[in-house]
Order: sequence, then C-alpha cells, then structure tokens
Amino acid sequence: MIIINNSSMIPIYEQIVNQVKQNIVDGKLKEGDALPSVRGLSKDLKISALTVKKAYDILEADGLCRTVQGKGSFVLGVNPGLVREQRVVEIQKDLEKILDKAKSYDLSKDEIRDLFDILMEE
Repeated sequence: MIIINNSSMIPIYEQIVNQVKQNIVDGKLKEGDALPSVRGLSKDLKISALTVKKAYDILEADGLCRTVQGKGSFVLGVNPGLVREQRVVEIQKDLEKILDKAKSYDLSKDEIRDLFDILMEE
C-alpha cells in the first residue's frame, strides 16, 4: 500500500518510488509481483496518471521493475545494492536525529566525535 503525504516537500512521484523500493527491500514485494496499474494507483491516490508513470519509469530505469505493454509493471529480483543503499539511508537519518539531539544538548563536535569513537571501539 502506498500512502502519499501531500504536505511533504518530497515530490509525489518520489514518494511512490521510495515506498516501492522500501516494500521490495522489506520483502513485501517479491520478484514477479505486479505493481498496481498506473490508472488504478492514480485513481486510488487521486493523482495524475503521469505522476505514477514517472515513478514507474524511474523504478524501471533503476532496474527494479519491468513494464510489459498491455500487461503492467512487475517487480524484478531484489538488487543487493538497493538493499544496502536503503539501509545506509536509514542509518544516515538516524544519525542526523542523534546529531541534532547532541547539538540541542550543546555538545561540541569534539565531544560528539569522542562519544562516537568510544562506541566504535566496543
């Protein structure tokens, strides 16, 4: 299921791409699974079919799905590089939150580095 946040700064097509990628990484979408039709998804999300088409084109260019004329779009095998990329993005987001919290506690960059070094040694 794809959920769109209309108040997000992230373009809708990118939200679709990100959620499909995450569903593939999480195993919710497997090789050979059909993605919702362009028309169906655009109707469900109340967005333009062109927006959905753009998202699917990006997914296809990234090697995550293939589109068969008149049949639909289907998930290709899981790309190990994608899994790693998604995990790195998740860790980066978590680290950004931690850094923001450390800064809000007035920790200096050196103090933050020292803490990180201590944790890396464990």
